[in-house]
Amino acid sequence: MRYRQLKDQIARRVVSLFCLFTVSLLVMMVFGLYERAKPVFHAGRLGELLFSSDWHPAQGKFGLASFLAGTFWVTAIAMVMAVPMSVLTATFLAEYCPRKIRERLKPVIDLLAGISPVIYGVWGVIVIVPFVRDIVMPFLSERLPFFPFASDNYTGFGALTAGIVLAVMVAPLMIAVIEEIMETVPLGMKESSMALGATRWQTTQRVILKKAGPGILAAVILGLSRALGETMAVLMVAGCAMGVFPKSIFDAAYPLPALIANTYGEMMSVPLYDAAILLAAFVLLVVTVLFNMAAWGILLYMEAKEA
Repeated sequence: MRYRQLKDQIARRVVSLFCLFTVSLLVMMVFGLYERAKPVFHAGRLGELLFSSDWHPAQGKFGLASFLAGTFWVTAIAMVMAVPMSVLTATFLAEYCPRKIRERLKPVIDLLAGISPVIYGVWGVIVIVPFVRDIVMPFLSERLPFFPFASDNYTGFGALTAGIVLAVMVAPLMIAVIEEIMETVPLGMKESSMALGATRWQTTQRVILKKAGPGILAAVILGLSRALGETMAVLMVAGCAMGVFPKSIFDAAYPLPALIANTYGEMMSVPLYDAAILLAAFVLLVVTVLFNMAAWGILLYMEAKEA
């Protein structure tokens, strides 16, 4: 008996230690990036760093506004496209798709979630860039020549292209999670709704989606986290024009992850350049954490309201 209790105590302490280490990783990352980026704070005010688009490292100017705008443009476009597509696809797989077809479709969706971002980037350059340049942009800019469709960028490399590629990347992950969540809705709830005279769509809309709401939000949070940090595919199709503030979905965008991957390790002879890039990483981490905290707060509110 003592031996079993000793093993239980050791296992509990080991598990607690690993849990503490995992949680402390975020604190260590925040502290490390802040310490390395601190020299930039002494060189300029925080407002100038965050709200200025003036990026001239040789002159000591490190405005991140254009990169922040590029990050928000690309992520917003991706999520606007990916969330409805993911929810509807997962609903079809969970409630309407025949079993034999679902068993063949699910491995394909899982495969799409595991494809390398470079492959998505190449596909975006070959397929999505010409599609946006030759079809989408002429169609929208002629009929809606105002914000956010007016642009002088006719290359096809821009925020919309990056958003489409990113939506295709994050959608399979969200579909897989949402479909699994819908499968956990008790069968009795579905049968009770149908017994009361509700149609299949009414049952799906008012029972299944409502019951799976917190889980769907969690899947969206997961997709948002990946969209905010995606680098290579976005770097290949976003245009990445230095210092250009994107004012349209067709304008070239330069998200923060692409800036970090494209410039870190170069021109380190320029004073404060290294600290500025690490500041970009710090800002990206803070933005990701804030978005996740806000989303998890909404999730907790939904769960409490449902209880």
